[in-house]
Amino acid sequence: MAKKRVLFSREELQERIRDLGKEITRDYEGKDLICIGLLRGGFIFLADIVREIPLEMDIDFMRTASYGRGEKSTGLVKILENHRSSIEGKDVLVVDDIIDSGHTIATVVDLLKKEGPKSIKTCLMLDKPSRREVDFKPDYVAFEIPDVFIVGCGLNYGDYERNVPYIYTYDD
Repeated sequence: MAKKRVLFSREELQERIRDLGKEITRDYEGKDLICIGLLRGGFIFLADIVREIPLEMDIDFMRTASYGRGEKSTGLVKILENHRSSIEGKDVLVVDDIIDSGHTIATVVDLLKKEGPKSIKTCLMLDKPSRREVDFKPDYVAFEIPDVFIVGCGLNYGDYERNVPYIYTYDD
């Protein structure tokens, strides 16, 4: 049986999210901010990061799918549920758990641009650049990781493990 290996402890995640929140707060001071979290994986990171941004903001969600039940993106992005708030003329921050192939976040950003926001930036908990299939560079990243399967803090294994408060992988 494979052994769990913690990549980022709860404390490491909290510290980095606090620092990222300060950076985002500086960048969005005085702006009309709306954070759009991508469900389901991004909901825990979204909750953690917005608590570290002491600005007035709107929060909304989109539900996307590109993984099915597997460990790798299918490359086909489905928008299962769109956001409800108007983003026209607003500064949008799209928040998700991970970018690997880049298909999901690139598709979402392209769709949102058509709605006339003042700006769009992205904030990802994890970046796996070695898996990138589209030319996309996120604006804010908590951690860059190698090409390993990760679980916890919103990232699932099958239908479970999203609630684990740290990020781990398995060693063979």
